[in-house]
Amino acid sequence: MSSLPDGHHGSDVHSIQSSDDASERDIVLSSDSSQETVFGCGSSNSGEVTTPISEFEKEKGVPQYAASEIGPEEARYDLGDDDPALKDIPWHVRRVVSLDDDPTLPTITFRYFVLSFFFITPGAFLAQMAEYRTTFAPYSIFFVQIGANYIGDWLAKYLPAWEIRMPFSKKSFNLNPGPFSVKEHVLVTITAASGATYNLAWTPISLSELYFGHKINPVVAIFFMWAVVWTGYSYAALARQFLIYDPQYPWFQALCQTALFETQKKQRESPSPISRRQTMVFFFVLIGIFFWQFLPEFVFPMMGSLAFLCWVAPHNATANFIGSGFGGMGFMNLSLDWSNVGYLSQMGSMFLTPFWTQAIVFSAFVVNCWILIPASKWGGLGNWHEHLMSNRLFLENGTAYPVLSLITPDVTLNETAYAEYGPIYIGAQLLWGTFFDYASYTSALCWMLLFGYPAIKSIIDKQWKRRQNGVDSPNEQYDDQLNILMRSYKEVPTWWFILLFLCSFVPVIVMLAVGELFIPLWTYFMALLTGVVVVVPLGWLYALSNFQLPIGSSNQVLYGLMVNSVEGHKNPVGASIYGTIAGDAWYRAMYMLQDQKIGHYMHIPPRTVFFSQIFGSFVGVPINYGCIRWILNTKSGYLSGKLIDQTHQWTGQSLATSLTLGTQYVLIGPKRMFSQALYHPLPWAFLVGALTPSILYVLHRRFPRANFHLWNCTIFFCAMSNFWGNISTGYVSGIIGGFVVMYWAYRHHYEIWARYNFILAAAFDAGFNFNMLAIFLCFGAAKVVSMPSWWGNNADNVERCFALPPQ
Repeated sequence: MSSLPDGHHGSDVHSIQSSDDASERDIVLSSDSSQETVFGCGSSNSGEVTTPISEFEKEKGVPQYAASEIGPEEARYDLGDDDPALKDIPWHVRRVVSLDDDPTLPTITFRYFVLSFFFITPGAFLAQMAEYRTTFAPYSIFFVQIGANYIGDWLAKYLPAWEIRMPFSKKSFNLNPGPFSVKEHVLVTITAASGATYNLAWTPISLSELYFGHKINPVVAIFFMWAVVWTGYSYAALARQFLIYDPQYPWFQALCQTALFETQKKQRESPSPISRRQTMVFFFVLIGIFFWQFLPEFVFPMMGSLAFLCWVAPHNATANFIGSGFGGMGFMNLSLDWSNVGYLSQMGSMFLTPFWTQAIVFSAFVVNCWILIPASKWGGLGNWHEHLMSNRLFLENGTAYPVLSLITPDVTLNETAYAEYGPIYIGAQLLWGTFFDYASYTSALCWMLLFGYPAIKSIIDKQWKRRQNGVDSPNEQYDDQLNILMRSYKEVPTWWFILLFLCSFVPVIVMLAVGELFIPLWTYFMALLTGVVVVVPLGWLYALSNFQLPIGSSNQVLYGLMVNSVEGHKNPVGASIYGTIAGDAWYRAMYMLQDQKIGHYMHIPPRTVFFSQIFGSFVGVPINYGCIRWILNTKSGYLSGKLIDQTHQWTGQSLATSLTLGTQYVLIGPKRMFSQALYHPLPWAFLVGALTPSILYVLHRRFPRANFHLWNCTIFFCAMSNFWGNISTGYVSGIIGGFVVMYWAYRHHYEIWARYNFILAAAFDAGFNFNMLAIFLCFGAAKVVSMPSWWGNNADNVERCFALPPQ
């Protein structure tokens, strides 16, 4: 059934007059919903800016819902414009979600488990492996969503309908209970989202082994990985009461996936020529990207960074630095590697991220690499000019800092060694990246308080009033049609979340008691408290804007202040342990809330959604650890910096940054570090981050038509803080691709865009990830096979920037 009304075409969709292709009309309308959802992600636009989110906020005639579109059950309610079941649901949500439900559809089936294992196994491995690479394309959830649709339908056709009796029980289940249901489809995707991802604990596990020679016991590592995930999942209970059930919170990413689910349901139930063409496009693009990526990733690495200035002057040091994408500014540099092009600064896919967001990220890259770097290299910006673009630690003379020499046998700061070697120095780019990282944290909080205070106050007042009226069930607190439909299912009781928290809390307490981790026991409680404080406000920010604030370095600063107030516990790995616990308390809570919102939109029983999320993480964590072990056993030389990777992919940038932060905040301590002249500007970043939103808020109130509220300084600061790590290629190609896909195609070829955009997004990411897996299996699993050197894989420099100064 269509989730959109007959006769409503919207401002961006042309009316399809042909009567001989009704199925095509349905698909176009459904895809239209998907587009407006995607373009609205992360936006809070209003006023006269001609973007879809601003179209959301304009006054629109609410469409009438016909019985043929919303189902016989809802038709009996005669849901009109002013019907209480509709009036609280935002207009753009009504265009996407279905307003009827069939509670008899199967959910947890044999097919569900088969598909879950099928997608989690490679996804958990690839997603974890990607974290060690400098650039990557993540394991796309859209690939899972599209692939599960076709494979599930195939299983429903060919799997025998055998009744299998469970051992030692009178219960049985059917291998094939009928057509593949949309609820099975949603649950498989949610399970994969929970399990086919990386685990934040990879950082302390890797740091401990690579830099300090301490291998964390595999059992301890796996239980710790489970614990940090389940802590975050249990914290979702703090925010779900109003962020999930309140229809005013759209969760744009969840709405994007819901639009695709609804489109796939129509295609599965009534196939059309368009659905067949979409299938062909998906597989042709997937196969094309799969074979294409062998070129930049293995055969022809030069395609990863096309440095035109280096071709013109291959032995000119200045031209090489300006043009190189692997160690330079990346000016006039293009990339044909999807891992470099598809994800601008890891802020989201070019197919899904609104163009205005991509423009903000690209502007941050321009300021970072094309303004500040030359200002530092040739203009004297900064106090120390060695290793401009490195994220490692150095002595004042530019040689590598012997970090391990600062640690005594009882894991404290070796004051004698520190006096001998002197203060720690870092490159200018890392220094200003840290500055903007601090600024982004206070900027996000102040932005939320200034621009979001009315909404927050309204939520609190609404919750208080409803509790005074004695209404306890979240679905009973709201009268919109989505919550009315969800009353058919039992809610997840609070004690389930408490039990899940205890399953994470008890193992960590035991690990700390026996000394397997590197932090004092009391700081663990502080990490948990930090999560409690940020889950609701940052969840509110993400639910409205689709922007996820990274909080890692802020957590590590806090840990450094705490641990330097006591004796002992000066192992730098402790900062990563603390950051993993406090960080996942927010990150995993956000992921759980987002997937529960998908379940809410698609009318999935909440207890079933809860089970699928726990099951996915339970399966995915051991696979994550297996990937970590393989990489540490085979790539440790590259990650530690002892060996040079010509492709600049296995450089351990993230780990080096974590070691830098741990050494600064734990061994040296924030107080001593900030007293050094090089770091004097850093504390001012918190003030800059707080004042900038305040200035923009005043300007917005004074000049409302100037749209100052669109100048999202938090996104800009966050992009500025994303350390480029000698990789400056891909951003020009990425913004060109983003302009074509999210601006030109959207505005001028909307119907084609809406029909194929999600398909292309999934196909590109899926082809890339399959290529990564194939390269691993063929050239790195049993025996490492290297590509022979040739013109496109020069042994000295793959970009042919032969005079590039070392960083």
